Amino acid sequence: MSRNPEYEPLTVDARPELTGGRRIGVLLSHGFTGSPLSMRPWGRYLAERGYGVSVPLLPGHATSWQDLNTKRWSDWYGAISAAFDELVAEHDQVVIGGLSMGGTLVLRLAADRGDQLAGVMVVNPVVASMRRDIKALPVVKHLVPSLPGIANDIKKPGAEEHGYTRTPLRAFHSVVQAWRPLIADLPQIKAPLIYFRADDDHVVDAASQPIILGRISSTDVDVVPLPDSFHVATLDNDAPTIFERSAEFVARVTAPG
Repeated sequence: MSRNPEYEPLTVDARPELTGGRRIGVLLSHGFTGSPLSMRPWGRYLAERGYGVSVPLLPGHATSWQDLNTKRWSDWYGAISAAFDELVAEHDQVVIGGLSMGGTLVLRLAADRGDQLAGVMVVNPVVASMRRDIKALPVVKHLVPSLPGIANDIKKPGAEEHGYTRTPLRAFHSVVQAWRPLIADLPQIKAPLIYFRADDDHVVDAASQPIILGRISSTDVDVVPLPDSFHVATLDNDAPTIFERSAEFVARVTAPG
């Protein structure tokens, strides 16, 4: 992947004059083999409404799939945690959101740091899969370094995620290994949550949604279907729904009192 400014992290300062004098921060995480490019339109939309926005570049992304294969879940979670710490230090309240594995990362963060955040936004998050070949990863990852990529599952003509064309298996196995501990800790999530789910997702199957919604402790949950999008919904036909509903969500969960 050639380096492009759109792959770089996105950081926008809060404009408290647009948010009632309070500094509100939003952390957004891209997914596995992707980059901040997939989150930039969402981040910019929220920034225009006065929110401070951080979209970090996860380690091993926007370089090569071989580089990503040297990274693990702890590297990505460390990057998200560091970005979260910066937002918490500089803002009155923080909301977190993510796409695909980015959604998995922010769910982990919500389980670990729920007392420091105001709300959680996820788009097609993954904590499980019905694919049988997942069980073979511990062996297969030692036999082949990668499989065909999962990037660019977008319905909208002309839209491009520009993710890796290969899926590095050692790195991906570390994602899968993070699922079970997260599922066990989902009851720790008590913050308000908005869950965006594409009706026709060719990357994340239907296994994750009932697990997440069935185990979290939050009593403030809004599920928003995305009927005209595939997996990378933040760049797809239903992106305006994600942007508008998330802006409403952030305003509501960070409102004084």
